[in-house]
Amino acid sequence: MNDAILVLNAGSSSIKFAVYAHAEQDLTEYLSGQVEGVGVAGTASRLHLEDHQSAPVSSDLGHGVDHDSALRAVLEQVRSSLGELTLRGAGHRIVHGGRHYSAPVLIDDAVLGDLHELESLAPLHQPHNLAAVEAVCRVAPELPQVACFDTAFHRTQPAVAQRFALPREYEQRGVIRYGFHGLSYERIAALLPEYDQRAARGRTVVAHLGAGASLCALHEGRSVATTMGFTALDGLPMGQRCGNIDPGVVLHLQRMEGMSLEQVERLLYRESGLLGVSGISADMRQLLSSSEPEATEAVELFCYRILREIGSLAAALGGLDALIFTAGIGEHAAEVRERIVNGLHWLGMELDQAANLNNGPLITTPESQLSAWVIPTDEERVIAAHTIALLSR
Repeated sequence: MNDAILVLNAGSSSIKFAVYAHAEQDLTEYLSGQVEGVGVAGTASRLHLEDHQSAPVSSDLGHGVDHDSALRAVLEQVRSSLGELTLRGAGHRIVHGGRHYSAPVLIDDAVLGDLHELESLAPLHQPHNLAAVEAVCRVAPELPQVACFDTAFHRTQPAVAQRFALPREYEQRGVIRYGFHGLSYERIAALLPEYDQRAARGRTVVAHLGAGASLCALHEGRSVATTMGFTALDGLPMGQRCGNIDPGVVLHLQRMEGMSLEQVERLLYRESGLLGVSGISADMRQLLSSSEPEATEAVELFCYRILREIGSLAAALGGLDALIFTAGIGEHAAEVRERIVNGLHWLGMELDQAANLNNGPLITTPESQLSAWVIPTDEERVIAAHTIALLSR
């Protein structure tokens, strides 16, 4: 086991990374970490590293660190920690692949140009994902790079699930429902047979609940419908994003409130969701611990909308066998899971209180007609596996 793959998930102010060692079919996480405070004026950037063999390491990178400097620090730290391993390539989480990229792809100038054209569809993620790609090109040009797309998993959906009720010319221009969090859903679909064979063979809703949140309907492990659409703004209320909203609200804000396109974009992407409703925080942990009524109302709305969308996806599936919770809120917020499972009592779902408080994995009783599980996701492992497969061809 001498080869290693670097996995990068770059955001606006942070870069998460992991290194996986591999040989034949074995894939082992060797180290992981993140850089915080990237590109934030007046904020010191820090690199945190855990190599799973010794104590975690944290180092100060200074102020005003950009993506190039952060990636250079990551690569230096990674290479000094590799021992006998040799870094063979880098895999990236790229949020939007558009219509043309439905599978992982080696990145070249043409691919990079295509992906830049999709930045307006994922403004919180795509520019920073691509900044990391370009930084690696400059810092370590010898490393081949692979793009793994959050939209790709949903390309199995039937055309009717992807179509908007707009004139067909817009569909031909790429205005369709793409769906996101696909790397997470791909991981859960792969793990599901280990937990629940009935769910793996049948009809399952996966709830990826975190700062970004969505649901996906799986039939025999394949995506048939999801709550996010053309952009990652659609669907459930999220930490700062509004989720599903009447398009007439946007017209009203521009026509009657005099808001510019940029002001509306900021409102919907950065000032809404849990933060906007509560006026307190986008962090579910803070809201659950708060006694303020606005915090309670934000959590209530979050759970209510999840329950409504589960009903919609169950209809798309023609029934339901299981519900899976994953991602930060899904894996750790027992109170949110309790509200949702109890809200599905009409479907015959019965919560096991003790199991839920212990984060599962199975959180329904033996008498429950439907099962509910807590299954940790691992998008980085999916990216590593795709990168290895593509570079091995």
